[in-house]
Amino acid sequence: MTNEYYDFGPYKIHHSSVFYITDLSFAFVNLRPAMPGHVLVCPKREAKRVADLTADEITELWIIAQKVGKQLESYHKASSLRFGIQDGPQAGQTVPHVHIHIIPWPNADYAKNDDKYDEINENEELKQKLALDKERKDRSLEEMAKEADEYRKFVF
Repeated sequence: MTNEYYDFGPYKIHHSSVFYITDLSFAFVNLRPAMPGHVLVCPKREAKRVADLTADEITELWIIAQKVGKQLESYHKASSLRFGIQDGPQAGQTVPHVHIHIIPWPNADYAKNDDKYDEINENEELKQKLALDKERKDRSLEEMAKEADEYRKFVF
């Protein structure tokens, strides 16, 4: 039986946004994705920090992240993946529930990938465009459900 909502720290994630569920974890689409395909994987049990996870939860989170990432990279025709965890508020964690960000990353337009940081530092207009929290807007439940439906087709 499907839960109507899944706990994500103080937030409730509607089941229509969740595209993969196991005994210990779930994967869901992001309310404000940084890039197309930006999703989250987290344990069902609320664990605030990585050190609070059991060995089984850690193992399962990373196995799911690997499998989901591989499928998203292909689906979004990306060339790489970015996996990220902010572990604690000073590290940028805004939801006190461990979660792995998975972001498919497109082909770079730079000979050396780090060259993009030089361009950002030198280009004021680009700095403004990259102020993601100004640009990123909350998506509707319908938009997120549609994306999750697409991912359910290829994730296991």
